[in-house]
Amino acid sequence: MEWASAYLALGGLVGLLSGMFGIGGGTVLVPVLLVLFEVQQFPATHIMHLALGTSMATIVFTSLASMRKHHQHGAVNWAVVRTVTPGILLGTGLGALCATFVPTNGLKVFFALFLCCIAMQILLDLRPQASRQLPGVTGMTITGTLTGWISSLVSIGGGAIMVPFLVWCNVPIRNAIGTSAAIGFPVAAGGTMGYIATGLDTPGLPFPNLGFVHLPSLFWIALASVLCAPFGAKVAHHIQVNLLRKLFAIIMLVLAAHLLL
Repeated sequence: MEWASAYLALGGLVGLLSGMFGIGGGTVLVPVLLVLFEVQQFPATHIMHLALGTSMATIVFTSLASMRKHHQHGAVNWAVVRTVTPGILLGTGLGALCATFVPTNGLKVFFALFLCCIAMQILLDLRPQASRQLPGVTGMTITGTLTGWISSLVSIGGGAIMVPFLVWCNVPIRNAIGTSAAIGFPVAAGGTMGYIATGLDTPGLPFPNLGFVHLPSLFWIALASVLCAPFGAKVAHHIQVNLLRKLFAIIMLVLAAHLLL
């Protein structure tokens, strides 16, 4: 209970970001959880996996709250969600498995540079040709697999990848954010199952836990994020589109800087 206020504040921030921009908030959650877990003297050997797994589990609840609000505004393209989900589930399973064996620093640098490119494209208003459309089933499956793999490795909801991709395919920014919020659920669900499975037989984890998911922090963060995500989604549908695009680009630059540092 003594850490509840810190977890609540963190969950509120993550919920707001999730609702406004369709991102799961893992790039905020993971570094803050690392600090909180270190202060509580959790085992150093498993502290990164605990932060990743707990972050992924939190995004399950955040994405549901955000998805519900965006659906009420008619901003979710469910055909895209259905098409990309099989690849998402495959990719998140592979990502959670790789996280226990593969160092992620190189992937983080690549991902950060990707974010910078997309953000500068938005800030400089470099728009793609109007003829570009969403790919077919094969293309969406490949996109989903890559999104799920990267998202699970660095514990994000996938919005930082899917929103720029959908905007690049000429999906309106509000619909891209709403659809990405819905896609965040299978991303988080698949990643969470992976981190639970890979951590079940790991000794020395802080109790109570479910694999690499720390249950007390999950409870408080999820509670606050579920309450704040609908407010963030409401804000996204009441501000100018150009301002929303610029804000999203700035968020991506901040996330990229964090990953590089």
